[in-house]
Amino acid sequence: MPITRSAKKALRGSEKKKVFNLRRKRTMKDSVKGVVSSANSKDKKQAETKLSEAYKAIDKAAKNGVIKKNTASRKKARLSKMVAKI
Repeated sequence: MPITRSAKKALRGSEKKKVFNLRRKRTMKDSVKGVVSSANSKDKKQAETKLSEAYKAIDKAAKNGVIKKNTASRKKARLSKMVAKI
């Protein structure tokens, strides 16, 4: 447990950030799964709409530091390649 006042405040802040980051990561993972499932079902129209949602979620996660920039670009490249193969 933190002892000093500033350490207690930092702990509260980090707990809030943790909740936000987990929510951002969960949104990203769910949107990626949606693209993968629609790509596996060979539904190109739906996959393309879900791809734009996934791009948005991935970019937001990268912007806020939940994932790194290169990780974001790798995920986006793999998803677009998957959708293009349909």
